[in-house]
Amino acid sequence: EVQLVESGGDLVNAGGSLRLSCVASGFAFSRTVMSWVRQAPGKGLEWVTAIDARGGGTKYTDSVKGRFTISRDNAKNTVFLQMNNLQPEDTAVYYCTRGGFYTDFIAPPGQGTQVTVSS
Repeated sequence: EVQLVESGGDLVNAGGSLRLSCVASGFAFSRTVMSWVRQAPGKGLEWVTAIDARGGGTKYTDSVKGRFTISRDNAKNTVFLQMNNLQPEDTAVYYCTRGGFYTDFIAPPGQGTQVTVSS
C-alpha cells in the first residue's frame, strides 16, 4: 500500500519560512518522480513543484520560483519542501504525491499538512 505522510505545516507570518517533509512507503521511492501540490480553500489541486528520481532535476510553478526549494533524501524515503518568504496566497493544504515531472501527478493519497500565512 502506498503511503505518503506529510508534516511541517504551521501558522506563520508573511515573510516567514517553513520546511515540509513527506515520508513515503509502499513503492520504489528512489525510482519515482515526486511532487508537492496544494489546495487553497475553495479551490482545486494546484501543482507546485516536482523533483526527478535522483534529485538532479526540479521544476516549479512560476508563483513559487525563487522562494520554494524541493529536495529529497532517497536513503530516508523522504521528500522536502523548503518555503521561504511565504505570502498569504501560499495558504493551503500541501500534499506530496507521485509523478508531475514528465506526466500528470497522481492524486495524493495522504492527509496533507496545513500551511497558513497571515498578513
